[in-house]
Amino acid sequence: MSDERESISATLITRNEEANIEDALRSLSWAEEIVVVDCGSTDATIDICRRYTDHVYTRAWTGFVDQKNHAVEKAGHNWIFSLDADERVAPPLASEIGRLRQAGFQHPGYRIPRVAFFLGRWIRHGDWYPDHQLRLFDRRRGRWQGGRVHESVRVDGVPGLLRGEIQHYTYRSLSDYLRRLETYSTLASQDYHQQGKRASMAKVMANPLAAFVKAYFLKQGFLDGAPGLMVAVMGAISVFFKYSKLYELQRSNSS
Repeated sequence: MSDERESISATLITRNEEANIEDALRSLSWAEEIVVVDCGSTDATIDICRRYTDHVYTRAWTGFVDQKNHAVEKAGHNWIFSLDADERVAPPLASEIGRLRQAGFQHPGYRIPRVAFFLGRWIRHGDWYPDHQLRLFDRRRGRWQGGRVHESVRVDGVPGLLRGEIQHYTYRSLSDYLRRLETYSTLASQDYHQQGKRASMAKVMANPLAAFVKAYFLKQGFLDGAPGLMVAVMGAISVFFKYSKLYELQRSNSS
């Protein structure tokens, strides 16, 4: 039986995730505790969560970093496994974590490869893979950090690396990607501006092309067939919008 040091709290943040959340929760059945922080779901998300855990909390949206840190604070154990609603813990990863905690944790946190399912196949090349995520960590030595997008866990010390995967059921279609692109590219450009990054027309034109070449050729995105091509093109479009919006921000602030 695991002692307190080796017990794990799984944390999730949600909003209107009734289509995803049950499969995510089922994949966390190995955790001693599941903590959910919801920010105003109007569908069945909360009801579904309450079938799997008593630790369901609601609060106003304060950003990805703060919401996830709040979920960590609500956890009853020091070791945290964080999962998004559109992700699943693959069975090999669950088994690997079980073996790890029996042996005892040797690092303050662990990076885990994440594989995305898109247009009917797992994407195992290009910029989307292995997409390592630090999701298992000791909250006494780590916490969520970041800007408006691309939040991540930072730990005090060198993280370990696991082999089992987090399965990511990402964009349901190209239309879904384009809908989200509008929001994420705006937030990313605001982060860039706050960090002091600058966008020239040369960057607006060259950076998307460089992103495509890197993802499709250098990282062998072509091995994922037509979905691999679409992922590389989508990545280039994302870069184009982020730098175009940053350029627009610069012009509006200087006028």
